[in-house]
Amino acid sequence: MSGSNSGLLKLIGLLSLLPFLITACASSPDPAPASVPDSVFVSADGVPTPTPFQPIGGVNLPTEISPVPTRLSVEVTPNFTPFVVNPSPTSEPSPLNLVVDINPLTGLPPSNPVLLERRPLAIKISNYPRAIRPQYGLTLADQVFEYYIEWGDTRFIAVFYGNDSKQVGPVRSGRFFDEHVARMFQAFLVFNFADPREWNYLKESDLYSYLVIPGCVDCVGPPFFVSNSSNLPDERHLTNYFDTTRFSEYIAKKGVNNSRQSIRNGFFSELIPESDLRVNRIYTFYSPEDYSYWEYHKQTKKYLRFQETITVNSEAGIPETYAPLMDAATSRQVNAQNVVVLYVSHTFSNKFNAEDEVYHINLVDSGLAYVFRDGVVIPARWARPEKDQPLFLTTLDGAPIFLRPGRTFYEVIGVTSTMQQDADRWRFEFQTP
Repeated sequence: MSGSNSGLLKLIGLLSLLPFLITACASSPDPAPASVPDSVFVSADGVPTPTPFQPIGGVNLPTEISPVPTRLSVEVTPNFTPFVVNPSPTSEPSPLNLVVDINPLTGLPPSNPVLLERRPLAIKISNYPRAIRPQYGLTLADQVFEYYIEWGDTRFIAVFYGNDSKQVGPVRSGRFFDEHVARMFQAFLVFNFADPREWNYLKESDLYSYLVIPGCVDCVGPPFFVSNSSNLPDERHLTNYFDTTRFSEYIAKKGVNNSRQSIRNGFFSELIPESDLRVNRIYTFYSPEDYSYWEYHKQTKKYLRFQETITVNSEAGIPETYAPLMDAATSRQVNAQNVVVLYVSHTFSNKFNAEDEVYHINLVDSGLAYVFRDGVVIPARWARPEKDQPLFLTTLDGAPIFLRPGRTFYEVIGVTSTMQQDADRWRFEFQTP
């Protein structure tokens, strides 16, 4: 390990001992989702089928294929710091034992304290085709990662811990990157089939007992259900949703370990950091057909998501066009208190995976980032020196970055991606390798 990485490790150890600044009277989480029709279980017979890939010719392959990271281990012994807010010892004695259990993923109390007595759920959520929008559950997740999959499209993986949602999805197929998120939060990984290369990798890993997918006889059978939509071309992949409210009871009957895990995450504070860099809009351009921006709303201290509605074609005079991205579960616009752009290397294990754009997104070790909160931006570094550790964010000088309590949305882009500043509007354009 290099001297810089060793220094990062020491820094992370010191950071884990710092007190968390949490406001006990934080705003309440988003309301419970709107009611949905009674669900119907999807048949769990057969074996998973791959999401089809369409290989193309003439792909410019990298001169060197970067090695694939070694398989990750599910065994974790994190240095867990409890998130509690105790009454001040100098205050008047209280007849109540005021101890607030805080969700380590948001820095806020959960909607129901019982929800923290379980493993989180990391659920894949589709973003394409556009006909599946509005999706369900994005405003009820604690953290969401958006990343590139293939052929110009992105997908979400949303982590649910402090809230439940009766309908999440559409649930889509798994990718190599999902393993990182599942291990960071010791979560169940919920997805709907996978390409054979990714499926075989996950099936042979020690995450196998915590995979939640339809059609897997030995995995945890999930409470998937099918929507009433009949106008989508691929119902097998685009109409499966997940009910988190039924999951704990279901797996308790199967005897699966769903006990509370020693989860730690970052640092939270409502104090606005000092920064001369004020940014009102954050654009992320993954491809001409997949682009979006976040706009800061000062009154609510949230970033609101706007998503593309049409494919850009400069030759035909078709410009970027946006509309609010809504959550069908809450009828709210998708929002976050924090938006974090992560620069992460994207590699292929061999030339065949390169031809199909089957990426390894290597969210291990460290890299550059930008943290947006309260209308300001903080140039940052991300660090994850151990494969079963969460993601830590520091300034370029190594000081801890405190996020605003609430939802954090991560935009994962390649290390060669570009960034342009135009006054209070920043634009990131996705590039690999």
